[in-house]
Amino acid sequence: MIASMHEPVGEKTKKQTVVGNILRGSLGNMVEWFDFYSFTVFGTYFAHHFFASGKEDQDLLGVLGIFAAGFIMRPVGSWFFGRYADQRGRRAALTMSVLLMAGGSLLIAVNPGIGTIGSAATVVLFVARLVQGFSVGGEYGASATYMSEMATREHRGFYSSFQYLTLVSGQVLALVLQIILQATLSDAALHAWAWRIPFVVGALAALTVLWLRRGMVESVPDEQIEAARSAKPGAAAPGTLRLLAQYRKPFLIVIGLTMGGTVAFYTFTSYMQILMLGTLRDKATVTTVNFLALLIFMMLQPVFGALSDRVGRKPLLLWFGIGGVLLTWPIMSALTNTKSPMLSFVLMIGALLMVLGYTSISALVKAEIFPRSVRALGVGLGFGIANALFGGTAPYIGKALHNAGRDGVFFTYVTVCIAISLAVYVWAFRNKETTELDREEGEAFAG
Repeated sequence: MIASMHEPVGEKTKKQTVVGNILRGSLGNMVEWFDFYSFTVFGTYFAHHFFASGKEDQDLLGVLGIFAAGFIMRPVGSWFFGRYADQRGRRAALTMSVLLMAGGSLLIAVNPGIGTIGSAATVVLFVARLVQGFSVGGEYGASATYMSEMATREHRGFYSSFQYLTLVSGQVLALVLQIILQATLSDAALHAWAWRIPFVVGALAALTVLWLRRGMVESVPDEQIEAARSAKPGAAAPGTLRLLAQYRKPFLIVIGLTMGGTVAFYTFTSYMQILMLGTLRDKATVTTVNFLALLIFMMLQPVFGALSDRVGRKPLLLWFGIGGVLLTWPIMSALTNTKSPMLSFVLMIGALLMVLGYTSISALVKAEIFPRSVRALGVGLGFGIANALFGGTAPYIGKALHNAGRDGVFFTYVTVCIAISLAVYVWAFRNKETTELDREEGEAFAG
């Protein structure tokens, strides 16, 4: 029985409510990432509205630059929403973040373009991306924390994997919408006005998520919220940087383990689509290849998450780290030298199968190493910093080096980032060891 939204959640209550709460938390994640990914999926259609250079490659590079700039706000959003989630509760933070994402998407949808308001259109696009970056920065930490805390102890890997399942589902839905629009509208219509449709859809979908999230069970107890409210200025209260400073090691571990994973994720999803546009030279074909690959990637998230509940988290991290170091160069090199849609699909699937070792348990391995009082801040801020430095910049760096004929430099960069994370996986983790989350919520591998 749930008497209060802020009472500690027992294992019995979790088993009764876990599906509903995971869905409420993850559906918001899906909408956020639908909005977020629509920016890159439809970037080739709207780039000329904001960067009128007359060259498609140059305009797209400008859009990718703004996409990367949005990641600057990730750490800021992670700090703000992480603090808010640790002090006011996960539900409040998740509700606010999805509303901000909707606002950013709506701002893009109504932007009249450079032909109407001049360079102000580019500025408005930039501001909208900053709002989206701020929002997603907060969504990740709060969502990862909430789903890890609400999952039953024996199935934390399985349930926590729904964060990336819904994250990728947002990408898949953006591609589905793109396929539908490409099939029903002319290329001219997509370039002229139809590119605005996904941003309107995303903004409206957020209202549904807002309603759903009102029914979420809160995973933060009253005692922690009261401690945050009554804390004296400068005290190491829940959700403060002063408290986080006591957990420097796990904070640095989050940055290190995220570094390679986020570079690989954005390279093998966002940048691969951009690269295929230059090799396959047919937008509809590229969209189909990406849709099929991401659909399989999405469906395998819970499979790998459930596998971690049996074998532990570290073997999956090693799967990604070792595979990424050995195979990134061969896969990316082959992709740049093929015009075959089938081979492009096989290469993308191969890359995504490696990344599954990271994405399926990414939320959980970060949440496990912090106590509840600073979990959302520690997970979100560490992830946000790594994403700002390495994740969001990957498509821009890849495209810029490709235009300069230096693809090999980019492939080496991605490989080195994964290698650094691999070192973190090897030295910072012991498989099936007792974690902070285990101490609070029960042992995941008790026997």
